[in-house]
Amino acid sequence: MTKPPRAWQRMLSGRRLDLLDPSPFDIEIEDIAHGLAFVARWNGQTLGDFAYSVAEHSLLVEQIHARIAPTAPVKWRLAALLHDAPEYVLGDMISPVKAAIGAGYGELDARLAAAVHIRFGLPAALPATVKKAIKKADVISARLEAEQIAGFSPEEADRIFGRPDPGLIEGLAIRLRPPAEVRAAYLARHHELLAQLSG
Repeated sequence: MTKPPRAWQRMLSGRRLDLLDPSPFDIEIEDIAHGLAFVARWNGQTLGDFAYSVAEHSLLVEQIHARIAPTAPVKWRLAALLHDAPEYVLGDMISPVKAAIGAGYGELDARLAAAVHIRFGLPAALPATVKKAIKKADVISARLEAEQIAGFSPEEADRIFGRPDPGLIEGLAIRLRPPAEVRAAYLARHHELLAQLSG
């Protein structure tokens, strides 16, 4: 009888996260921030001297979400910051790769997202209206990234991602920073939102 393949990953915190059955008790924000700060979006095909990380993208999505839903409770801003948290172990796959893999990726992502949400006091499954607002912020972020650092022309970016409301993107620019700096910024924002929740 063959031994089943290993389905867990050892984290720098010392936690052992089972990818098939993730426990909220094995999730630490330091592991998430570290992992996301070193995961490149766009498969690394971006301009600049540093990769554009998922952590940086998540900070931007949370900022855009606040513009889309300015009166939303703080917990939904936290959900926006954590929207790509599963990628700290799954990595960031571009949409064409996800489509090629099929439902398996989505199932893994959903299980990890539920565990992350529970770990930080959010519902395992977000309300549909909240998911929709976060997704809108995510697409707007992708639109900005596409034109500013991923080599898309404005016309191509508009065709693929849509043209965002100018009021939602005014003054926003893509930031490229060393991973350690982005990790610290992500952790700081997470702690700020948790403090607001408990305050």
